Amino acid sequence: MQSDKRIFDDLSKFLNGVAGTVAGMGREAEAGFRERTREWVAGMDLVSREEFDAVKQMAATARAEAEELKARVAALEAALGKAKATPKAAAKPAPKPKAAPKK
Repeated sequence: MQSDKRIFDDLSKFLNGVAGTVAGMGREAEAGFRERTREWVAGMDLVSREEFDAVKQMAATARAEAEELKARVAALEAALGKAKATPKAAAKPAPKPKAAPKK
């Protein structure tokens, strides 16, 4: 009877050792996989979230400025159209002075 218990104790110790070894191998494989994945992603030249957000903000600002400029141009064109439509004495450009003949 005593030897039967000892066999089971030895077997449980052996299986615990195997389980620990397998778990260690799993952790090591996972660490290697993560490292290779990081290297692969780094080689892809991806944009970080901070850079993406900065460019997105700049684009929004540029769009707002473009809309503001469009409104200003439309207002200026409307004012210019009204100026052309009102009957004013057309100012003739001053005649250019004639150049003295070269000697």
